[in-house]
Amino acid sequence: MRLNLRVWRQKNGGAEGAMATYAVDGISPDMSFLEMLDTLNEDLILRGEDPVAFDHDCREGICGACSLVINGDAHGPERTTTCQLHMRSFRDGDTIDVEPWRASAFPVVKDLVVDRSAFDRVIQAGGYITAPTGAAPEAHATPVPKADADSAFEHAECIGCGACVAACPNGSAMLFTSAKINHLNVLPQGSPERETRVLDMVAQMDAEGFGGCTLTGECATACPKGIPLPSIAAMNREWLRARRKVKG
Repeated sequence: MRLNLRVWRQKNGGAEGAMATYAVDGISPDMSFLEMLDTLNEDLILRGEDPVAFDHDCREGICGACSLVINGDAHGPERTTTCQLHMRSFRDGDTIDVEPWRASAFPVVKDLVVDRSAFDRVIQAGGYITAPTGAAPEAHATPVPKADADSAFEHAECIGCGACVAACPNGSAMLFTSAKINHLNVLPQGSPERETRVLDMVAQMDAEGFGGCTLTGECATACPKGIPLPSIAAMNREWLRARRKVKG
C-alpha cells in the first residue's frame, strides 16, 4: 500500500505547529498503525530528518499510552486503540490525517505527544482504598454481590488513554473520572472513602481545566474499552449523595 500522510509537527509546547505531508510506500495491510508510523520514521531518519514523536508502550491495547486522532476520530475508524488499529482499515492511495489529542488539559509536548498528567492528578485525588497492613485477607471474607462485581469490572477496564476527552466537543473528562470513581465506589473495599473520593476527584477534574459534560455521547462512542455513558449519571448520583451527607 502507498499512503499519503498529513502529520501534525510541533517542536515543543511553546512552538507553532503545522501539518506536514509525507508519502509512505510498502505498507502491509497487516501492519498496525504504529508500525506504519515506525516505517515513516525509518525513512525520515535515513533522510536525516527528525522522526515523528508519538506515544506508545505495550502495543497490546492495554496500557493506554497511544493517543492519536486519525482522520478526525480518536484512535481512528475502528473502536479500538491506535496500536490495535491495522492498516487493512484503509485503502491504497488514501490520505490520512494524524493529529494529537486536542484538549486544553492535554498540552502538546512534541508532535503527536501530549501531557496527560492531569489524569494522574485526578486519580491521586481519590483513586485509592484504605488497605490495612498485614497478611492478605481471605478472598471470600467480604461477599460482593454479582451485579456490583460486574459493574466494578466493567469500569475498571478504563485504560486512561484519553480518547473520551479527545472525542468530546467540550474536552470533558467525565467518562474517565466516572469510571475511576464507580469501579471503587460499588465495592465494599471502597466504602471508607466513598464520599471524599467522588468530591475530591471531581474537584480535581474541574481544577485541571477539563470542559463540562453536555452528554453528547461522543466519549462513550470513542472509548476503546466500552465504558458506558450511564457511568456519568452514576457518578453524578454519587456526587449529590456525598454533598448531602457532607452538608448534613
